[in-house]
Amino acid sequence: MILDHVRNMYNIPELRRKIFITLGFLVIYRLGSHIAMPGLDQEAVKEFTKHIGGAAGGAMVMMAAIGGSAISQAAIFSLGIMPYISASIIFSLLAKVVPALEEISKEGASGQQKINTWTRYATVPLCLIQATFIVRYVANFKGGGIPLVVDPGFGFMLTGILALTAGALFLMWIGELITEYGIGNGISLLIMAGIVAQVPTISEMLLDLGGRGFGRQGSTKFIIILMLCGLFVVAVFGVVLMSQAQRRIPVQAAKHTRGRRVYGGNKSHLPLRLNMAGVMPVIFASSLLMFPVMIGSMFLRPDNNWLSDVFHPGGFWYTMFYLAMIYFFAYFWTSLMFQPTEMAHNMKEHGQFVPGIRPGRKTAEFLNFVMVRVTFVGAAFLALVAIFPQIIVLFLEKVVLGGEQIKDAEVMAAQFLGGTGILIVVGVVLDLAQKVESHLLMRHYSGFMKKGRIKGRVD
Repeated sequence: MILDHVRNMYNIPELRRKIFITLGFLVIYRLGSHIAMPGLDQEAVKEFTKHIGGAAGGAMVMMAAIGGSAISQAAIFSLGIMPYISASIIFSLLAKVVPALEEISKEGASGQQKINTWTRYATVPLCLIQATFIVRYVANFKGGGIPLVVDPGFGFMLTGILALTAGALFLMWIGELITEYGIGNGISLLIMAGIVAQVPTISEMLLDLGGRGFGRQGSTKFIIILMLCGLFVVAVFGVVLMSQAQRRIPVQAAKHTRGRRVYGGNKSHLPLRLNMAGVMPVIFASSLLMFPVMIGSMFLRPDNNWLSDVFHPGGFWYTMFYLAMIYFFAYFWTSLMFQPTEMAHNMKEHGQFVPGIRPGRKTAEFLNFVMVRVTFVGAAFLALVAIFPQIIVLFLEKVVLGGEQIKDAEVMAAQFLGGTGILIVVGVVLDLAQKVESHLLMRHYSGFMKKGRIKGRVD
């Protein structure tokens, strides 16, 4: 049955062209992820991921887990798409604070095009800042006593910063091309491709953890691998369930009598997603929390780097700020996407009402009341996903390794196993499945799923 659906996909010329264009750009992205920065010792690059550590290393691991960047290969795509996402965050906030930007954002396609242009310009200085952070870290890195950089002078700093900046801007361009000519959101697909590409490295780390932990006890690795795979399945199931969960508000149309016939009176529902913001609050919060560590690493001495100590990924204060910002951005993003006043006005214009609620202002207040509480549940889910990797890390340290602290590089495995990485991958896959299914249904083909909420209506 699934082969029939795949064959139907390739029977549609437009969809087939979009799929091949998307795959072509993703191949270019993966090829560039294996091009190392200039001036590196290629033998030392192989040990880079194994010995990464410290607050700065933790921030880079988080950047790789969230943005799917190629930091572990010390490649020219090490920045990934995170600078562009950070610039988008800044302009999303400014559009709500600065009245002039808010007016431009309401101008429709032309206003959005202006904001997108300014976002691209703002990406450049953010690239330079983050590239400086990574290049300084790489220049001072000595994994296993072997320096990573052959000649860490001014020439390496300049070429490294320019190479990383050019790589990030090239990825931004590729992402926009995928969005325009391919299928799905290009930025999201690049992030997903980078995260999925880490699966072999992550699997190797998990096998090594199992060997280190259970090897001393004379047991096999099978139990720990089975438990971690079980946690992975539970995380995927929970993410899919919450991503599709809805709060359905009953809606009824007013009845109209014309002659002897009565029209209208149909009952329907208004679906409100529990996690309307998707993965964006987690990405926003993670992106902003990287900057204190970067600033501390660049301007403070290593023996007095209090910013890196406070905002070390996995620490107490980092977790508290992380959860608070997830809740803030969940409500902020929902307020951008959901307009209860406009929705109540449209319902009143079409003769629809919520049973027991007066149309107009009372309906808007009721919708806002429901959405605030629904968003709280969605934000709680995102917060649980955000701290779930830390629970896995504690499990690995206490149960598997017998109190031994795991490396920051191995935290990346936990981030993918049950954290934001899997949340991004599942969200992007569901969105991609919806777009492919819409093309199939427009050509009168059956979709991927006979049942389920991503199934469209067949006329």
